Amino acid sequence: MATIGIIGGGINGLFSAYYLQKAGHQVTVLDQDNLSDGCSYGNAGMIVPSHIVPLAAPGMVATGLRWMLRSDSPFYLRPRLNGPLARWAWLFFKNSTAGNVEKGVPLLRDLSLLSKQLYQDFHRKNHFDFEWQEKGLLMLYQTPGVEHEEMEGAALANQAGIEAHVLNAREVQDLNPGATVNVRGGVFFPGDAHVNPNKLMAGLKKHLVENGVIFRQNQEVKGFEIRNRRVTGVVTAQEKLVFDEIVVAAGAWSAQLTAKLGFALPLQGGKGYSFVLAGEAPRVTIPSILLEARATATPMGGALRCAGTMEIAGIDLSVNMKRVQGIVNGINRFYPDLHVKTPEKTAVWSGLRPCSPDGLPFIGRLPTLENVTLATGHGMMGLSLGAATGKLVSELVMREKVSMPVEGFTPNRF
Repeated sequence: MATIGIIGGGINGLFSAYYLQKAGHQVTVLDQDNLSDGCSYGNAGMIVPSHIVPLAAPGMVATGLRWMLRSDSPFYLRPRLNGPLARWAWLFFKNSTAGNVEKGVPLLRDLSLLSKQLYQDFHRKNHFDFEWQEKGLLMLYQTPGVEHEEMEGAALANQAGIEAHVLNAREVQDLNPGATVNVRGGVFFPGDAHVNPNKLMAGLKKHLVENGVIFRQNQEVKGFEIRNRRVTGVVTAQEKLVFDEIVVAAGAWSAQLTAKLGFALPLQGGKGYSFVLAGEAPRVTIPSILLEARATATPMGGALRCAGTMEIAGIDLSVNMKRVQGIVNGINRFYPDLHVKTPEKTAVWSGLRPCSPDGLPFIGRLPTLENVTLATGHGMMGLSLGAATGKLVSELVMREKVSMPVEGFTPNRF
């Protein structure tokens, strides 16, 4: 039995703990907060094998530059003098190519399908209720240009073995009888699913505690003791901890930790926002992504969670209400009878998605240290890929045969 220290209590850290504990290891999860919030809690709750195209794709740079000129746009990169940001931006530009898409599609497809299978297995074990539902996903559009892009995307998905159906406006409306949908059409991915992330995170933590996983909350890692290419001590503000193996799964803060380990990880936090509409609103039946608005709508716990935006602004959780207003405007354009009002600032959740420059996660051992494994960089797909990431991390830590090839996710690929 090995002792494993997992730094980060988000979805990747908890599922890593789940599979490592099941294998008989003593696991400790450290987190700088109290594990009641974070990007794994306030997201759209979507499990999306449909998302096989990485964020770094042709056209994203031009689109991003155009959006940056609008205060309520879905994407914003806050200009600032910052070396790691400049490196990340250059790598993102360099990787926004057809070649990166060609490389990324099979990797994201296989990781997503593995994750969905593991979620299904986890659901069948009936540890607790996290509102697992397999109702699919709608990608909705209002303009001819986006329609053309999505029809190409649907063809790519079907070619890759991911079922996709192009729908007209009436067919979209038939799937959403409880709310008027103002669209030109959409693409339906019947293989997608969704969960309540708050219930998933709370239930998973409770299950881990009941099975012997130790949680050390409000313990910020200040540094590491390193000897002979191994981490021999994890130093927090309160104590020094010793583990046989270390997993860094600290989301947008992972690059700060790897810097203390002597490894410059190209990672930036992409801030997103969400808020909840009470159950009296007309029901949106199928989780949906509103493409022109870059917003999402997910039925969840008798309510509707609305989310969106990508704001590359460092480690900053402050709420920019102009961005929130962009989500509100988008929801109202697509669902005109919801009559969404701008929420109070205190009712808006914000979180940082850890974004890699090529749109693929970092899953693998650090090349400079023998006992450190990395699990971060999943962007907007952290929850969706969490189960597979945890499984792969457990196999890497135990030096077992992995469930799928992970070379494409290696931390030193740049």
